Amino acid sequence: MPRPNPLSPDLMCHLNQRDVIVFDGECALCSGFFKFMLHHDRNRRFDFVLAQSPLGARLYTALNLPTDDFETNLVIVDGLVYQRLDAFAVAMSCLDWPWKALSTCRFLPRAVKDPLYHLIARNRYAIFGRYDTCMMPDAGVRSRFVAEGWT
Repeated sequence: MPRPNPLSPDLMCHLNQRDVIVFDGECALCSGFFKFMLHHDRNRRFDFVLAQSPLGARLYTALNLPTDDFETNLVIVDGLVYQRLDAFAVAMSCLDWPWKALSTCRFLPRAVKDPLYHLIARNRYAIFGRYDTCMMPDAGVRSRFVAEGWT
């Protein structure tokens, strides 16, 4: 796994020093990942940010990523930002068994995992679908979102 990018102290402050998953709320696959994590993150380790929110845009901008096409979820753990398949791996490593076993995908060679990830990411709307608007969770789930994400 390559070295993850450290998040600036200013942005970590906006995230309330929490571990966070940033996801595309219009992508059915990405929203499915969010729902999976919400269900299986029994220790409530992660909070969430919509990529389409002002805070999501700030995070993508800080990483020199496009803010109009969110081909990667971001997973921020202990102030470090993971992208692509490494983001999935670190998220899985934070869950209980058997899901933790999926974190072994981090050991795939970069020459395999990056092209595979990009193939799926580029075609995610065609394969899995797209919502016309960002999903809006109910009030109970909304408490797991970083507040600025809803401004």
